[in-house]
Amino acid sequence: MHAQEEALAARAQELTGRREPFVRAIVVRAQRPTSAHAGDTALVLPTGEIDGFLGGTCVEASVRQYSLQALATQEPLLLRVVPGEPSSVREEGAVEVTNPCLSGGAVEIFLGPHVPAPRIVVVGATPVAEALAALGAILEYDVELTTGTAAVPRGDDAALIVASHGRDEEPALEAALRAGVPYIALVASIKRGTAVLASLDVDDILRSQVHSPAGLRLGGQTPAEIALAILAELVSVRTAARSAAPDALASGPQPLGAAGAVDPVCGMSVAAVEASLHTDHDGARVYFCSGGCKAAFLADPDRYAVSH
Repeated sequence: MHAQEEALAARAQELTGRREPFVRAIVVRAQRPTSAHAGDTALVLPTGEIDGFLGGTCVEASVRQYSLQALATQEPLLLRVVPGEPSSVREEGAVEVTNPCLSGGAVEIFLGPHVPAPRIVVVGATPVAEALAALGAILEYDVELTTGTAAVPRGDDAALIVASHGRDEEPALEAALRAGVPYIALVASIKRGTAVLASLDVDDILRSQVHSPAGLRLGGQTPAEIALAILAELVSVRTAARSAAPDALASGPQPLGAAGAVDPVCGMSVAAVEASLHTDHDGARVYFCSGGCKAAFLADPDRYAVSH
């Protein structure tokens, strides 16, 4: 068991180093008869893959589904799985799921999402760039200082901010626009910023997405004040984007983060991801909570109605 814990710890460290999100699932209470024990731990990836042991496939189906929800909401969740007919009882920070496949017992599992800090790519080695790195760290962003030619922006970055005062601005801006970075800013005067944007090899729709001059109009003059205005604008843009998205809690008891499916044999709700047990039948993919349900379906698929 000690070796498994070390392996999971090493895997978690590896995922953190690669800035990949995951959920650490820990059994906090197990009631007999169940194969899980308090302290059992597993890592759940965004694909639904589960690395570790939490009590068999019946429990794993619920862990997978609600772990994906925890990743989507970035909120921890206490999951309690008990035997019985399919239903769920929800309260703030916890959910109880009844599983008809369990022979007895109950298990409570804490699902703790580990999501990397939002990354800001700052291009430049200027006082403004250094101030952005210092203030960004206080705001719990992962700030990467780089040059315009070395910048590799990604669509999941929080921002790309060019503060290089004329050095290799265009390559970084074009790369960020094509990657779909949600906030892109150029530190420049109105006159110079207009000229830089006009020179970009992108269409007008993309060009218009660059914030230049960067930041809210706070009247700041020092590098720290300019950095503060830029980060304030970034916070405003990110807040507006979250407000425009559907409220995660308004969607009711259905877990988020992946499409849902229903096991046609037992009626359990499961995550419709490749990692869930599944089979293809009559042109449709059918998902199952356990190997027993899958075997029952394959033995007599006509007995179970499958929605197309």
